[in-house]
Amino acid sequence: MARNDRMSGNEAVAFAMKQINPDVMGAFPITPSTEIPQYFSTYVANGEVDTEFVAVESEHSAMSTCMAAQAAGGRAITATSSAGMALMWEMLYVTSSARLPVTMALVNRALTGPININNDHSDSMGARDSGWIQLYAETNQEAYDNFVQAMPIGENKEVRLPVMVCQDGFITSHAVENIELLDDEVVKKFVGEYEPEHYLLKKENPLAVGPYDISNYYMEHKKQQAEAMKHAKPVILEVARRFEEISGRRYGFFEAFEMEDAEVALVLIGSSAGTAKETVKQLRREGKKVGLVKIRVFRPFPMEELAEALKNVKAVAVMDKAESFSACGGPLFAEVRSALYDLENRPKAMNYVYGLGGRDICVEDFAMIYDQLFEIGRTGVVGEVYRHFGQREQEV
Repeated sequence: MARNDRMSGNEAVAFAMKQINPDVMGAFPITPSTEIPQYFSTYVANGEVDTEFVAVESEHSAMSTCMAAQAAGGRAITATSSAGMALMWEMLYVTSSARLPVTMALVNRALTGPININNDHSDSMGARDSGWIQLYAETNQEAYDNFVQAMPIGENKEVRLPVMVCQDGFITSHAVENIELLDDEVVKKFVGEYEPEHYLLKKENPLAVGPYDISNYYMEHKKQQAEAMKHAKPVILEVARRFEEISGRRYGFFEAFEMEDAEVALVLIGSSAGTAKETVKQLRREGKKVGLVKIRVFRPFPMEELAEALKNVKAVAVMDKAESFSACGGPLFAEVRSALYDLENRPKAMNYVYGLGGRDICVEDFAMIYDQLFEIGRTGVVGEVYRHFGQREQEV
């Protein structure tokens, strides 16, 4: 039976790893993800898992280890953050192009520089086009649940892509919350055994992994990756359906909160959604029809589904906890605005880059943004589309 406990997000993810009992973990410490391999190495030392723990000399080596283990026919995991993932950069692309479903716990942290150890999404958003599936969590519970679901998604024969399971550094990774843990055997059965069709140690079918790809073939392989990401969408929903059967918790591409009759809405990712939901509740009590959409799956991006969820609002604010330096908006804004483009009566859209380097945002801030959305809905005038929120000595 499921049991209740109190855990940090890092501990919860490490516990999910223990329940899955993978073959290999390659890891190098970096704040704020360090606790995940620390907790997991304790399980290894105590004989609670059969995993080969490889303490490497860098994050590049960590991903190289995971790639090699997965190519050999094993199930491999790692955990990292920020500059650590940046050091993996080359291997992120190699792993996804080799169609090796490594599972990585990414504890989101601002990407240097100047150096900052607090939360934003610049690390994962920088890797948004590396060919990895990306799942995001609002709470510790969701971080645990997402990790349990990650392997059945990535390892599906129609997908075979690596999966990045993201949570907000320190906000969920270190804060302790009540959490419901599934029974070990239930998790093992749900995740199942890794059964690759082709792998290096399969002597009946010799193959090479990561060979030189000349121009006559390279584009076809990229197309195969693109098709695999499309195939991931129905697989994500099917895995979520099965997960609801064992947990009672429902997941999809995103959570639509109070969107049935919403006139204005926010779109955002991660733990800030908890604060925004409290704002929605307060404004709803005042009779204001506000809602929000919390993105859970950023890759593959749920373009059609999101457009359907937002088609009836007058104005939407897209909240980016990362800067893309495009001079016209953040990465989430670019995706959401594109999703809205084909709507016959698309809502007015504006972008706020916020929370960089751990800058806080509160209920009053979200209420101010909703007020602006109502004004845009009333007048039809957006004004400056690309804005920053929360920095000193600047009016909103």
